[in-house]
Amino acid sequence: MEQKTFAFFPEAAFGPALNSVGIAQAITAMGHKAVFLSDPGFVEIYEGYGFEAHPVALSEPMEPEQMAKFWEDFINGHIPNFRKAPIDQIDNYVKECWEAIVDSAKWAEKDLPAVLAKIKPDVIAVDNVILFPAIKQYGVPWVRIISCSENEIEDPKIPPHLSGMASDDTAGHAAFRAKFEEVIKPIHEDFNAFLETCGEAPYKLGEFFEASPHMNMMLYPEPLTYERQHPLDPAQFQYLEGCVRKDEDYEVPTFAANNDGPLLYISFGSLGAGDTDLLKRLITLVGKSRYRALVNVGDYEGEYSDIPPNVVIQSWYPQPSVIPQVDAVIHHGGNNSFTECLFFGKPAVIMPYVWDGHDNAMRVQETGYGFRSDRYDWTDEEMIAKIETCLTDADMHARLAKISAHMQSGEGPVKAAKLLAGLVE
Repeated sequence: MEQKTFAFFPEAAFGPALNSVGIAQAITAMGHKAVFLSDPGFVEIYEGYGFEAHPVALSEPMEPEQMAKFWEDFINGHIPNFRKAPIDQIDNYVKECWEAIVDSAKWAEKDLPAVLAKIKPDVIAVDNVILFPAIKQYGVPWVRIISCSENEIEDPKIPPHLSGMASDDTAGHAAFRAKFEEVIKPIHEDFNAFLETCGEAPYKLGEFFEASPHMNMMLYPEPLTYERQHPLDPAQFQYLEGCVRKDEDYEVPTFAANNDGPLLYISFGSLGAGDTDLLKRLITLVGKSRYRALVNVGDYEGEYSDIPPNVVIQSWYPQPSVIPQVDAVIHHGGNNSFTECLFFGKPAVIMPYVWDGHDNAMRVQETGYGFRSDRYDWTDEEMIAKIETCLTDADMHARLAKISAHMQSGEGPVKAAKLLAGLVE
């Protein structure tokens, strides 16, 4: 077999980055070469997994620590907006995100042609929400990975992406789309002007990326998919049933109290960890309960004191090695946490704050695999009731066992690697 080179270009966030690592591990196992096109701040992440990584500037160049601080400050500055309904985040958090994303596409265009010419990929896989013209124009098959919720590929019959709305709330869907298009219009016009300078046709209002004509891979589990007005063609769209990477082993520590109690894992991701008040409230709740908890506090370990004896905090956990060992998970609805809980058959209480966390939380609740919870407006009794149901509901456990078996048999990273290799074989 002739070795081919597969280039992965995930957005600069741990979810997409680590999903692509899982696929790259499977590509490498097939005897091919996997390389990464990387935001400069993520180069070390890919190198840590043993991959070659080539920096592509997605913003004004700055030191990795400075970049990490930029996004940390960006998220923490929006904590007041986390209290708002998704439709009321459009003209603040969502708007500012799209401004930054459009800027990232413009910056990337400066570096991409030379980087692609250097590595000469046979296939390029992009996990992002925006078109990079140089990748589409390079002349080899390019694949779009959709690691956010499935409704990133829009359809008139399903809830709009980022809305967090129920499937049957058609009036809500229309209101969300109208407000999104109104707020996004100037940003979209700016993006279309950029596309024109690159020789690309403009996109319709609200659209920043297109489906790949070669292949589109959805991280989403197929049993949770929405019923669409226009069903997706399997020749062009494939579901990966989660794409869980292999990570280092994790041994659950001995707890000073409740060592036989049900074990919870609490994580709001690397960026959500800045919401320390909420995490402290959950830690206090667990401290008064029969549970134990592993809590991911990100870079904020120094802000915690008086940790209850039935709680262990750390700045990072190898999540795919932790979730199989716990009884329930409280998380923010990020797509890795969302798919990993389902993959390992674990019930979740999702407390979303932004982006597709809203959609994932609603979808888990309306399909019966866990609960959506308001992030701040809850009582201790309400939270304990949700956790207890997660621990004891036999019907929920049966559903989770079934979807876990389905997803694990799908072998997402291997399936993705075969789909990619199939484009050049």
